[in-house]
Amino acid sequence: MTDLALVSSLARAATHPDPAFPRFHPRPAQGWINDPNGVSYIDGKYHVFFQYNPDSARHRLIQWGHVSSADLVQWEEHPVALVPQAGGPDSAGCWTGVVTLDDGVPTAAYSGVQDHGGHSQVVIARGSSDLVSWNQDGHVAASMPTDPMVTAVRDPFIFRFNGARYAIQGAGLADGRAALLLYSVEDMENWEYKGIWLTSSDPVAAIHAPAEIWECPQLVEVPVAGGGSTWVMMFSLWLSGDDHEHANGVGHLIGSLSPDPETGLPVFTAATGGKSDLGRDFYAPQIVQLAYSSAAATSAASSAAASALMWGWANEGPGRDGRRGRTQEEIDDAGWSGVLTHPRLLSVADGALVVAPVPEVSAYRGAAVASDASGSVDVPAFAEVRVTGSGPVSLRLGSGADEQLVYSGAVAAGEELRIFIDASLVEVYRSGSVATTLRAYPLAGESWTLELPAGATANVWELTLPR
Repeated sequence: MTDLALVSSLARAATHPDPAFPRFHPRPAQGWINDPNGVSYIDGKYHVFFQYNPDSARHRLIQWGHVSSADLVQWEEHPVALVPQAGGPDSAGCWTGVVTLDDGVPTAAYSGVQDHGGHSQVVIARGSSDLVSWNQDGHVAASMPTDPMVTAVRDPFIFRFNGARYAIQGAGLADGRAALLLYSVEDMENWEYKGIWLTSSDPVAAIHAPAEIWECPQLVEVPVAGGGSTWVMMFSLWLSGDDHEHANGVGHLIGSLSPDPETGLPVFTAATGGKSDLGRDFYAPQIVQLAYSSAAATSAASSAAASALMWGWANEGPGRDGRRGRTQEEIDDAGWSGVLTHPRLLSVADGALVVAPVPEVSAYRGAAVASDASGSVDVPAFAEVRVTGSGPVSLRLGSGADEQLVYSGAVAAGEELRIFIDASLVEVYRSGSVATTLRAYPLAGESWTLELPAGATANVWELTLPR
């Protein structure tokens, strides 16, 4: 397959009629997308599946879309992977889940729902070696627990510990707490329920992960600056009435796993935690554990045995904090909704989560439009910006009465602020910290402006597709 074919997903985006449509984050030209699913690295390719409704820009009739890449830069769009099966356990949607190799066979484990008022079950599907074709026979690996305390279950995630395979699911409890359920997965087709594993009444979780249901739980080992690794648990913090607004966003806990002295089952002990993204437009991330390597990767990431890459969902919605949003009618007219973020490299430094864009996204960097600029700097609609210096930094869209303050923050001496603008998606990365994901919708002809304090400078590049 030629490079031209591989880049076709992004090349088509360059001709999209909507000026708010991102060109450097792969997604279908039409339809609704949300949670990244089944993120995996198999036979030299990264695979990213996602919640997908190809027929409208609304959250219903959910299937699994699929894109893949050999280099995290050029992306190929594949046919829909999983679809609801009439009369099956997923007749009302193939919801969030993971993809893993089970005896060498690509295998999806996902939440299937039979009706919109019903409980989800873990459904198994087997894929072809290239993950493009899938066999959905409706096999259920885990049903809703009979424990009356458990009132909601969703979003399976698989991890390994001490040579054994386990899974967690997010849950809500009858007393209003969020929870994780633990499963032993010796047999991929028959999960053994081990009970409620962790709840939001844990003193560290109560501070950093308050919710009524923990959605999209993740548990991965990530490198620590200076050597070694630690465990990071991440949750999307669901509250009743969120309706895709997700006021609590995404939180994480940093801690350790150890075997229970009696059962041998893993025990997670949280030490600290925090927000996993500082923007309100980020939700439902999924992390893949892999032996990631890149010539441009940071020494902390490349020297550790464990590495982790994360994708998140940036949703559409009403404006907030002075930013213009889109109504549902405008979203319907545009015909599309939802974007996945750039892949992000995770590490821990000084007890805190650090999130950085993978070095590969620098391949989108084109011509320099500003070098060591200061003061007020014009920025293209598709751009990468690097800011150094110290003091307050702001990014604005438009001018006059229509001007929007999209981002306001500060850069400290010795830090670097990296900003990626891809039409309506803005990702801000601060060295040594987590990212900030934002949406803002440019009108035709509107321009971006970066305001810098005295002593700070910026380098700006226009984004282009690699040849």
